[in-house]
Amino acid sequence: MPFPLTIPLLLRLLLLLLLLGLAASWLLGSVMMRATPSAVPTPAAPANAVRLESTDGLRLAGSYWSGRRRGGPAILLLHGNGASRAALAGNAAWFAQRGYAALAIDLRGHGESAPAAKAFGLMESRDAAAGLAWLRRLGHDKVAVIGVSLGGAAALLGDDGPVAADALVLQAVYPDIRRAVRNRIAGILGSVPAVLLEPLLSLQARPRIGVWPGRLSPIAALPRFSGPVLIIGGGADRHTPPAETRALHAAARGPKGLWIAPGYGHDAISRIESADYRTHVLAFLNETIGQP
Repeated sequence: MPFPLTIPLLLRLLLLLLLLGLAASWLLGSVMMRATPSAVPTPAAPANAVRLESTDGLRLAGSYWSGRRRGGPAILLLHGNGASRAALAGNAAWFAQRGYAALAIDLRGHGESAPAAKAFGLMESRDAAAGLAWLRRLGHDKVAVIGVSLGGAAALLGDDGPVAADALVLQAVYPDIRRAVRNRIAGILGSVPAVLLEPLLSLQARPRIGVWPGRLSPIAALPRFSGPVLIIGGGADRHTPPAETRALHAAARGPKGLWIAPGYGHDAISRIESADYRTHVLAFLNETIGQP
């Protein structure tokens, strides 16, 4: 005998499905924000392993290349989500060989830094500020920041606006958290589920880190930076598509450049070490913070 599907029963089933969906989305949000510590190889000479402290007191690990001359131009390198300073060591060493001082740090929740929860660039902005201040204390008057994905968001989302660097290289940086989440869901489940499921994840920002999703918007923060900016994206990046990279470039108010690397997806553009990439970035550094 078939079980009668009454309206009250249907409502209970729908409520149960809703509660299960909310529980599953909360669990997924917890996974997205959990720390991903990892061992980082000892940097090869002439680099040195260093320790510094974030502006809110968290322990941060870093690798420092001193550059050609004391007080010369320097670069702060900030890695992407799930990575560590090891992902940027090759480029840091290459720029150091050309005379620039370089500091690559592990953002909180990554590498050998304190295992704090991730915050999509909001809390990580305090790590970026600490790295910049550390370089300034060493006497580096001109400092550029290379921020990759999460690292680029960290350079922009500080409580007082973008980090006070002399130039920014923003590489594979999402325009806002809602589009970032939607793109990642769409890449797995398709565009319709992405539209439906994205709010369940994005709106967790409020109970988890105390801000609405609109606060997690590099594209809204970027116009507050008046210095030169180089925007870099991957031509095959599905997480941050070229159209979003161009929109970020359009939002910059100061001198700006744009380079979209053909054929590069998100992971590839986050770890790029090609000659073309280094040529573009080196020319930008020479022009904006000076030759060492």
